[in-house]
Amino acid sequence: MAKCAECGEYENLPYQCRRCGQTFCSEHRLPENHDCAGLGEWNDPGGVFDSGFDDGVEEGDSGGVGSRVKSRIDRETSTGGIMGAFRGNMTYVFLAAMWVTFAAEFAVLFTAGEVLFDDLFVLSGQNLVDGYLWTVVTSVFAHSPFGFFHIAGNSIALYFFGPLVERYLGSKRFTVMFLVTGIVAGLAQIGTGLLLGGPLEAGVYGASGAIMAVMGFLSVVNPNLKVMLLIPPIPLKIRTITLLYAGLSVFGVLAGGDIVGIAHAAHLSGLVLGVIYATVADGRHGVPNQIGSGGGGLGGGRRRF
Repeated sequence: MAKCAECGEYENLPYQCRRCGQTFCSEHRLPENHDCAGLGEWNDPGGVFDSGFDDGVEEGDSGGVGSRVKSRIDRETSTGGIMGAFRGNMTYVFLAAMWVTFAAEFAVLFTAGEVLFDDLFVLSGQNLVDGYLWTVVTSVFAHSPFGFFHIAGNSIALYFFGPLVERYLGSKRFTVMFLVTGIVAGLAQIGTGLLLGGPLEAGVYGASGAIMAVMGFLSVVNPNLKVMLLIPPIPLKIRTITLLYAGLSVFGVLAGGDIVGIAHAAHLSGLVLGVIYATVADGRHGVPNQIGSGGGGLGGGRRRF
């Protein structure tokens, strides 16, 4: 028995769409009945009829190579191409990236030391000045290597909340939202720290800024979504949880942002960005009214989010 991705009903004999990979009941098994992401490509599934020859003839030799490259990119990023496997699964791609990065952090720490660790994974004003711009992205996926609950808590939240927003927005827009909010949240924490007189070397890492954006987003599109917490085991509306986080983050920023090393400015900025985006975004699918979830603590030495 499986749950239909469109209506939520349980089906004894489920159907799996070969285009989007999701499971549906008999009523929604056809692509047109579940707004399949591959509907726009049915006239040429996976680009199999596109050799690039016509484009080359029309554009001449100078444009032929570019046309063929574009055709190949379109083919591989379609639902029938290699990248089609990531359609609807970017939440799990980000989860995997977090844990791969987590493993890489240990490898770097125990083989090259803390200096290289900071240069590769920690976003700081000093790293930006030194030109280590990749830390803007790597810091989103990095977590405290000596605080397991840091990555565990973020992973649990992303696992439960991420698919809801990805399904609402679609994988491409969800990917952009996650990366942009995560990056901006980290930069906001660095900027706030400098404005409060903190050192240029103060660093930040973690995915909580992006995850707070996800929670802020859900609080707008379905504020009455009920979440069953693990600790304590009580149901709360997503709006209530988000407001509690927001209150803690505001208090943390006003207190100087140095409460148990948590990056409150990153949390708050991510949440605000998620709320703003949700007010202008339109979704392909709705958000359910209830979900089971759990949270986690934060650990480690540097400021993390």
